[in-house]
Amino acid sequence: MGKFLSFGSLNLDYTYSVPHFVRAGETLAASERKCFCGGKGLNQSIALAHAGGEVYHAGCIGADGAPLVEALRQAGVNTEFVRTIEGEATGHAIIQNTADGENCILLFGGANQCITKAQIDFTLEHFGSGDMLVLQNEINCIDYLINAAKNKGMCVAFTPAPMGENVKAYPLEDADYILLNETEAKALVDSENTVDAQSPADALSTRYENIHFVLTLGAAGAVYIHKNERIFQSAFPAAAVDTTAAGDTFAGFFLQSIAAGERVQAALETAAKAAAVCVTRRGAAPSIPTKEELCD
Repeated sequence: MGKFLSFGSLNLDYTYSVPHFVRAGETLAASERKCFCGGKGLNQSIALAHAGGEVYHAGCIGADGAPLVEALRQAGVNTEFVRTIEGEATGHAIIQNTADGENCILLFGGANQCITKAQIDFTLEHFGSGDMLVLQNEINCIDYLINAAKNKGMCVAFTPAPMGENVKAYPLEDADYILLNETEAKALVDSENTVDAQSPADALSTRYENIHFVLTLGAAGAVYIHKNERIFQSAFPAAAVDTTAAGDTFAGFFLQSIAAGERVQAALETAAKAAAVCVTRRGAAPSIPTKEELCD
């Protein structure tokens, strides 16, 4: 595999430490507030780079988004395809984080929703067969991106988060890899089963038989799904303090491992180790480990 093009979101994450998630009608005092660099696109770009990939990030920020570009550069990500949109706010998220490491997220798209077809066409001129396009559902023009990348012979990896009805309208059959959690899988196949994780897995492989799926199962691990093949990876024990970016970390390390020619089982193991380290740290981008840290 050649280069990675992560065409995705760039967010400022405002993280609040709370005793529990805010309930309807409740006013709740937070014990701490911090601002981190985040966005699923940025997180996955940094994870890919930390895992050893040659990564280019494309996306849009507002005038206040300079810290996001700097975070990418410090991680070794090329940022020449990031555009600043005058008069538009950088995307941001409001994250509630509980003492046991759980989180809930309120997302504002801002400049992430300002991607144009002209920007896509210009960016893709620099990529082709053997390169991988990495996408998440936090920007606009996803359908155009998938079609344009496949026309150039690129491999396409997609994370359908946040999950919405729009995802089902995308040309998902042109994706090579889809990485998603149980909730997203059930929504994608309209499954009402909330107990058996293999039920949506079987439905995914039946409906999209040519796609390689990676279904993350939280503390239960992850499973790779392709046609009749199933490869399970258990989660590594970790004292979680913040699960933000754990899925993005898993995705980045898995995709880089596959691109480097590793077998699926080895790629899953590497990704699970990286995610286990991630959840022991606070914040999104700052929590993503390097490849070298997994050897400690």
